[in-house]
Amino acid sequence: MNEVVQFLNENPVQYFATVGLDGRPKVRPFQFMLEQGGKLYFCTNNTKEVYKEMQNTPYVEIVTSSSTFAWMRLSGKVTFSNDLEIKKAIIEASPLVKSLYQTAENPIFEIFYLDEANAVIADFSGNPPKTYVL
Repeated sequence: MNEVVQFLNENPVQYFATVGLDGRPKVRPFQFMLEQGGKLYFCTNNTKEVYKEMQNTPYVEIVTSSSTFAWMRLSGKVTFSNDLEIKKAIIEASPLVKSLYQTAENPIFEIFYLDEANAVIADFSGNPPKTYVL
């Protein structure tokens, strides 16, 4: 888990893939927020299309890469949470999120974690990829 969290933190722009409401793939930039209790948390706004897509089809995949051409693919099932303490931690940890939502109690502010998560970290070294079941 530590290597996955470190890779996400060191490469803060991740590309998040969902199945669109039209059945076609949708990819957009996202950012990992934090790890708590062995769960990887992200956040969004419940007025966005991506929120509806994740409710409709909760399986997603995230990819990010480093400046040294290593990459990580992370997949799992989205589980939404109303944990106010984690919402507060995210608001305090991210100036961007705080500027968007101001408080953890904002009714459009949603957090979610990945259940059934798997990660693969690979590069062009010739070494086999590292696989993690989270």
